[in-house]
Amino acid sequence: MSVRVTFLGGLGEIGRNCAAIEHDGKIALIDCGLMFPEEDMLGVDLVFPDWSWLEERASDIECVVLTHGHEDHVGALGYFLQSFNVPVYGTKLTVEVARGRVDELGVSAKFKGVDDNVWVQHGPFTFSFVPVSHSIPDGAAVAFDTPEGIVIHSGDFKLDPTPIDGRPTDLPTFAALGREGVRLLLSDSTNAEQPGFVPSESSLGQEIEDIVHRAKGRVVAACFASHIHRVQQIASAGVADGRKIAFFGRSMHRISDVGRRLGALDIPQESLIEVEELLELPEDQQLLITTGSQGEPFAAMSLMASGRHRVVTLTEDDTILISATPIPGNERAVSRVISQLHRVGCRVYHGRNSHVHVSGHGSQDELKTFMNVIRPKAFVPIHGEYRHLRAHANLAEQMRIPAIEICEDGDAIELDGEETRRIERAVKAPYVYFDSGADIEGSVLRARGKLADDGVVVVTVGVDLSANKVILGPDVDLHGVGGDLELLGKRIADEVRVEIEGRDGKKPSLAQLQDMTRQTARRVIREETGTRRKPVIIPAVLEV
Repeated sequence: MSVRVTFLGGLGEIGRNCAAIEHDGKIALIDCGLMFPEEDMLGVDLVFPDWSWLEERASDIECVVLTHGHEDHVGALGYFLQSFNVPVYGTKLTVEVARGRVDELGVSAKFKGVDDNVWVQHGPFTFSFVPVSHSIPDGAAVAFDTPEGIVIHSGDFKLDPTPIDGRPTDLPTFAALGREGVRLLLSDSTNAEQPGFVPSESSLGQEIEDIVHRAKGRVVAACFASHIHRVQQIASAGVADGRKIAFFGRSMHRISDVGRRLGALDIPQESLIEVEELLELPEDQQLLITTGSQGEPFAAMSLMASGRHRVVTLTEDDTILISATPIPGNERAVSRVISQLHRVGCRVYHGRNSHVHVSGHGSQDELKTFMNVIRPKAFVPIHGEYRHLRAHANLAEQMRIPAIEICEDGDAIELDGEETRRIERAVKAPYVYFDSGADIEGSVLRARGKLADDGVVVVTVGVDLSANKVILGPDVDLHGVGGDLELLGKRIADEVRVEIEGRDGKKPSLAQLQDMTRQTARRVIREETGTRRKPVIIPAVLEV
């Protein structure tokens, strides 16, 4: 009786983590994450996995199992549940973080919080959440007890010996599973190129405390809202320095509320106030914890840096703490924000000039230790770009794991007795783009890229077809074309008029005039600009 794991995202990119495990004709989804758009994804808000292959098998989907509460693992869940309303399992904090995002969409869902190391039975699936350290509390690997043996999905993890919450990666349980026999290990590859071990999260505490204590004025700290351990360390530094604390940003408020309610975030109630109250205090008593560590254009930190924030105006007395490093693709945006902050005169501390950030993903020695503890029969690296997957597979070869397969989105792994088979492109797994909540096609992105690269020209002209005479215009609007726009527009208008009014013989149709207008504009642009650019030309020829 074979077991199949199909990968819908996260293998070839950072984000969009989603896989489906299948046996006995039933399916359980592992994570349901989103990806934030890259620079060339113009106008796109979010990128999701494609679940279309599941539509014909909707009745076979039993549940969703979540490893932890980061957006790249739970951010698309609400959209999935709109089409497939099945129960969702995870550790208690994970399901509460996910519930908040799902509730925002108005989706009714059945969430089931599960304790660590408790075996759960749902349909034909038996699974357990095994604690792992990560940059959000209550992270877990998921172990499935299948007809082909134990399958472990690591989630995101590192081997932090001194985690903030005292909940380390549970190596004894993983070792016990390994002794029982692990048929397949799917493991986080994010830092597979980095040698050594990642420093402990708790190693940041003293540096953050020193920065806050040295600050003469206000402190503004930015980090991921979901990084509750980091929020805790920043808040603790503020409390120790006698500062009041305010949160800014919807996700920061939402997740901090969940963290405090479940005991994952401990901040004295008397230290927490609203932003408006905070700004009335002397600046050396203010600590503002906000979103925007990734340079998002409309996030609070970017707006503050550019002087466009509606509440906070930064000055040279302010200290800025960006407790993060850029996600791949966000480097330029983060660098731009840091430069703007320096122009204001702020003192800026960030992950590349101070010890204020450590990764939540294990490096090479941690990954090898993890494999050595589990000793799986087969291994598939997950969560990362292809280079990360390749590097992780190399580590698995060093650990002499018998069967190693590098998969990509859309591939599947089938376990059948002693055989481990990779099925290439088992399903289609393209990016699904969302623009203001609407699903758009890749062709729309290509059109947007064309407009951005080469510009657009709109030529509007009203024609009396019976006399071949221009009555209105031609009016020419040029955007992003380059050159002398006034001269270019005038020449296009003049030559379009000549072409229309200079035609003899058979009267042209509107379609013929539109084609002539397009060709004339393209010829003039080529001659005037001396480039091979081909802007999008929209001829609006009207009969009057």
